[in-house]
Amino acid sequence: MLGGSSIRLATIFGIRVGVNVSWFLILFLAIFWLQDSFADALDDDQQGFIVAVLTALGFFGSILLHELGHAVAARREGIEVNGIDLFFFGGVMKMSRDTTTPGQEFRIAVAGPLVTLAIVIVGGLVCIALIGWSTFNDAARLNGVDITGPFELWLSFLVSANVLLLVFNLVPAFPLDGGRIARAAAWKVTKDRGKATRLSAYLGQAFAALLIGWGIYVLVAQDDSVGGLWAIVLGYLLGSSARAAIAQSAFTERLKGVTVADIMDDEPVTIPADLPAHQAWEEYFLRYQGWPWFAVVEADGRYAGLAHRAAVEHAAVTEGGAMPVRDVAAGSEDRVRDDAPLEVLLGSEALRRVGALMAVDAEGRLRGVVTVEQVTRALRTRLTTA
Repeated sequence: MLGGSSIRLATIFGIRVGVNVSWFLILFLAIFWLQDSFADALDDDQQGFIVAVLTALGFFGSILLHELGHAVAARREGIEVNGIDLFFFGGVMKMSRDTTTPGQEFRIAVAGPLVTLAIVIVGGLVCIALIGWSTFNDAARLNGVDITGPFELWLSFLVSANVLLLVFNLVPAFPLDGGRIARAAAWKVTKDRGKATRLSAYLGQAFAALLIGWGIYVLVAQDDSVGGLWAIVLGYLLGSSARAAIAQSAFTERLKGVTVADIMDDEPVTIPADLPAHQAWEEYFLRYQGWPWFAVVEADGRYAGLAHRAAVEHAAVTEGGAMPVRDVAAGSEDRVRDDAPLEVLLGSEALRRVGALMAVDAEGRLRGVVTVEQVTRALRTRLTTA
């Protein structure tokens, strides 16, 4: 929801995890807000501070697990995940492309809340087993706890925070998970993704307005500047994301009916997969100076990967070049179905990275090549004539 670059924290399951600079601000504020309450509950200032730090980190860890749930589900649907960014009020999982069916949308959207629900259930059961329901309930609300230890207090409050996260995320307002689930349902019923997106985005705008109104009430009537400003900022950001979704839906509507096959080059220069590397180097890369790669195809037309200039030169010059060029070909995310709508190319990380995607049919046979320039030209033509 927030733009800009992020600071890399780690790589998990091959997924880049980063944080926006605002994350550090809210981390500090969360610790500042929690430490006094925890110190009172534990009757120890030092322990209160330590538990406050661990709680803030634990909550962001819960959000990371939530987003990893989305990411794993997206990968199972065949969608590349570009990374996860944590912001001051949550996180976002960035996909290389959007979903193409209501089922995909639902499965990816519901995966995060299911992870949060699992955290709540497991953490809640552990707390109840250790300190009982009544003490757990008091500890979770920081309500006059005297006998709770640091671990029990940490876990109790973390469980309650995840309950709030779960409830908030399931509000049927785009771009929250509940809004995406609502979009999937509306998409299934109407058979129209654009209408479903606009419906869930309008709900998102309405919820954002309510959140801003509530924030103003808290700020003015209850004299709670922290809670009021928090609700106002969160409502503003959610509303902005919902408005962006409506604009994006209107944009993609103008691209409706245009497929990859409509704009691709259907006669690309290709290299036979069983051609020796030294021959591929001489007949293609030395002949076509400046071409960084060629598509490699099997005898039956199936796409086998991209032969990059550096890899083929290395195989031909330093390794004898006897191996077939298919052995030095690479690329698993550099293909797209030829019947896919043009809009799936707009957010393609592979298209930006390679500069082109290989268009294949349902059997994996290469049908053409679509480049960034072709996509740009098609967009310009469509938007000026639509």
